[in-house]
Amino acid sequence: MLTVVTWKWKAAPGYRSQFGPETVNVLRRMVDRNYSKPHEFVCITDDAKGIDPDIRIVPLWDDFASLPSPHGKGNPSCYRRLKAYSAEAREFIGPRFVSLDLDCVITGNMVPVWDRPEDFVIWGDTNPTTPYNGSMFLMTAGARRKVWDEFDPATSPSRGLKANYFGSDQAWIGVCLGPNEKKWTQRDGVYSYRNEILPKRGVLPKNAALVFFHGQYDPWQHSVKQRHAWVRENWC
Repeated sequence: MLTVVTWKWKAAPGYRSQFGPETVNVLRRMVDRNYSKPHEFVCITDDAKGIDPDIRIVPLWDDFASLPSPHGKGNPSCYRRLKAYSAEAREFIGPRFVSLDLDCVITGNMVPVWDRPEDFVIWGDTNPTTPYNGSMFLMTAGARRKVWDEFDPATSPSRGLKANYFGSDQAWIGVCLGPNEKKWTQRDGVYSYRNEILPKRGVLPKNAALVFFHGQYDPWQHSVKQRHAWVRENWC
């Protein structure tokens, strides 16, 4: 059975987005509507208040919590998420799981997106200088454990910067794993709102199953919902 896991922690001061409990509850409802196979929904969080009681809560750990973004204040630091790559993830998440960021809209059937045979798949091609985007990855627990085992808080962030990779955890994933992992792209129905939909006047592609709002926009923003009927119809 697949575990769908998402993350919610208190954003650093100055960060553009704030993630309340409703963002978790809505994501869970979108998953339930669009993934028909048996699954469990899990939230890893430092604040479970307001989250629906039938969502399994995993308390957020402190590992690398104080490690700042290598790109400076106002940019997210997601190094805590690297623990999902550990061998122990089987115990606190599950043997097979997909990690999914909150700032997305599910618009279509997720079965072909998530029912993949590979032991690891990650979203990619959202930044010309960075091979992967950490907003979504699918994994058999422990399949890429070196991402966790080899991370050094003193040196790994600078290796990502040296490679000209943007992000915190995703930069290290790119450095550690190299460029040849299997990736979801537009061909799989996975889209970037900022890169691929907004420039085309917000028109949702026919094959779209999932749209990520990485960047300055969030699907729960009033202006975004007002502008796009497909957001109003699906982010609920």
